[in-house]
Amino acid sequence: MKIVLVSAVALIDRDNRVLLAQRPAGKQMAGLWEFPGGKVEPGETPEHALIRELQEELGIDTWASCLAPLTFASHGYDDFHLLMPLFACRKWDGIPRAREGQTLAWAHARDLRNYPMPPADIPLIPILRDWL
Repeated sequence: MKIVLVSAVALIDRDNRVLLAQRPAGKQMAGLWEFPGGKVEPGETPEHALIRELQEELGIDTWASCLAPLTFASHGYDDFHLLMPLFACRKWDGIPRAREGQTLAWAHARDLRNYPMPPADIPLIPILRDWL
């Protein structure tokens, strides 16, 4: 089975809210909420993939030193297995803005269950809730 490495981030604001992005229409799992991030390209580290994805998707800049490994998801889908490290980030430059048609929402960890998520993201919720 193919393993897909995707890097994700819990962007945490001053009010301890986490940024979620809703997958736009036309994408696989459209309408579901997820942590920002994306596929790790060949030759990239998970941190550098996140730095690139945050610039592309949200127009913000951060640095590897500001990405703290928090936990990871390992989930088997029908046609691939997803391995997704989740980093926590409290420091970035710019204001997150949807640049790829997605809807954004800031949510407290206790409210994350109110947002329908892909199966791989759901086990990350209690870890964030306990950590924040």
